Amino acid sequence: MSEAIKTESKPMSGPKLNVLQAPPVQHRCWSCGDMRAEHFCGECGHVQPALPTDFFSFFGLPRLLELDEDRLEAEFYKLSRKLHPDVYSRASDREQQWSLEKTSQLNDAYRTLKDPISRTEYLLMLQGIQLEEQSKIATEQARAFGVEKKQTVPAELLEEAFELNMLLEEAKHGGVDDDVRAQLISTRDALTARMEGLSQELQAAWRRWDEGDAAATEAMVDVLNRRSYLRNLLRDIHEVLG
Repeated sequence: MSEAIKTESKPMSGPKLNVLQAPPVQHRCWSCGDMRAEHFCGECGHVQPALPTDFFSFFGLPRLLELDEDRLEAEFYKLSRKLHPDVYSRASDREQQWSLEKTSQLNDAYRTLKDPISRTEYLLMLQGIQLEEQSKIATEQARAFGVEKKQTVPAELLEEAFELNMLLEEAKHGGVDDDVRAQLISTRDALTARMEGLSQELQAAWRRWDEGDAAATEAMVDVLNRRSYLRNLLRDIHEVLG
C-alpha cells in the first residue's frame, strides 16, 4: 500500500529562493588552465572530471518546476554528442573514465527532470524534504520484520479506502465474480479521474513555487502524498483484475 511522505528537516523558505541561483562555480581546466571549463573545456576541448552537482545545474537550468522542456531536451542531446565515450576513445584512461561518469550523470539528470513527478520529488529533496516512499532503508526494515511499511491514508479517502480494501480482500479469497469486477472497474475509473485532478493541483502548486511562494512546498507534498496513495490503490485493483 501507500507510504507516507515525511519531512526530515524544514524546507528552505523565503521569497524566490527557487529562482535565484548561486553564481556558477568556475572550474579551471586540468589541461590548459582555462577558467571556463565545465563538462568539457571550451578552450582545449578536454573532458573534465565528474564533480557532484544538482541536476538543474548540470544542464545550466534554473530550479523551476515549469522548466523549458524543449531546452532540456536540446541540452541533453548536445551534451550526449560531446560527452559520449566514443569521442574520447583515443584519450587518456582518466578522460575515458570521466566521460563515462559524465554520461551517467547526464542520463540520470535527464530522466529525473524530464518526468514531472520525479522532477518535483527531486526539487523537494534539494530543499531537505525526504520522501519516505523513496527510502530503501524503510523498505528493507519492513521486509526484515515481515510487516508492511507505514501508510498514511488521506482523510477524504478513509471511508472509500476501507470499503475498497474489504472488496479486494473478498476478491482475493472468494474470486472475482461479475458483480465484484463491476465494482472494481467503477472504483478504478473514479480513482483514475482523481489522479488527473491531482495533476492539475500539482501544476498549480508548481506555478506558485516558481513565483516564489514558499507555502507551495507544503501543497506539493500534500498532493504527492495523496497521489502516492491513489496510485497504490490502483495498483492493487489492477492486480486483482489481472
